[in-house]
Amino acid sequence: MAASSLDVVGIGNAMVDVLARTDDSFLAAQGLVKGTTALIDAARAEALYAQMGPGIEMSGGSVANTIAGIASLGGRGAYIGKVRDDQLGAVFAHDLRAIGVRFDTPASIEGPATARCLVLVSGDAQRTMNTYLGACVELGPEDLDRTVIGAAQVTYLEGYLFDPPRAKAAFRDAAAIAHGAGRKVSLSLSDPFCVERHRGDFRALIRDHVDILFANEIEIGSLYETKDFDAAARAVRGECEIAVLTRSAKGSIVVTAGESVRVAATPIAQLVDTTGAGDLYASGFLYGITHGRDLAACGRLGSLCAAEVIGHFGARPETPLKDLAAKAGLL
Repeated sequence: MAASSLDVVGIGNAMVDVLARTDDSFLAAQGLVKGTTALIDAARAEALYAQMGPGIEMSGGSVANTIAGIASLGGRGAYIGKVRDDQLGAVFAHDLRAIGVRFDTPASIEGPATARCLVLVSGDAQRTMNTYLGACVELGPEDLDRTVIGAAQVTYLEGYLFDPPRAKAAFRDAAAIAHGAGRKVSLSLSDPFCVERHRGDFRALIRDHVDILFANEIEIGSLYETKDFDAAARAVRGECEIAVLTRSAKGSIVVTAGESVRVAATPIAQLVDTTGAGDLYASGFLYGITHGRDLAACGRLGSLCAAEVIGHFGARPETPLKDLAAKAGLL
């Protein structure tokens, strides 16, 4: 196996987030379920945007946020995802490249606009997301960069991207390329509604192609159709090499065939916005894995990164994670 020049390459929905504060009455009036993600069309995106309060625009996308976190830790990251040759597409590409992430996927010159996610943040810091996928649905096997995937220690796949059939094919092809190069494949389940739509396919993907799985307690329960977290943790044991199960303030548990490692949540001064908590946990964990840390240390890095991002508005780090990790004795 050739030496790796990248730590992690992410494949996911390339989008720009629009974040605005909200309250329960607005969510109810719009027929939205707090804390969940809904897929919307272009017309609904325009209508909801018109009703939202003042917003902050920033590049996002779950796995793109994870790769941004890895870069903030000092890691070497790359990203594969489709944007349109429009203003938001240019913003997305610039924001990744400016932090040192490799992003070479050609922009589409026709078809849907660059994706955007309208993120409504409640007073209790819960986020309700409404996603217009736009150009994201165009990603297919032909967009995979075999050289980049082969050069990365881990290829990280975003569950949100699993809806279009061509994206499913891209996931399987990416896994084959990574494993053919002797690398690892990781998957985020992303959202319980996403799991409900693709439960059987996700189980097969995990069993046949995934080495490292990330899921929160609701997602893993949905995958195995149980509300008993311990039962879900037992069900996933042995289905992949490592299953990382996050539980918000309860911390996380890392499950392998031979052990379960419990990791406490990192204390925070104030909870502001939970957007990106799981994404940044994955940043820390994957950075640890690709830099030879044991599972407990990987989990502590994940918790530290998640704590940073939930302490402010937005889904990407404001304080360099490398500095925080060094101060905590984790680097």
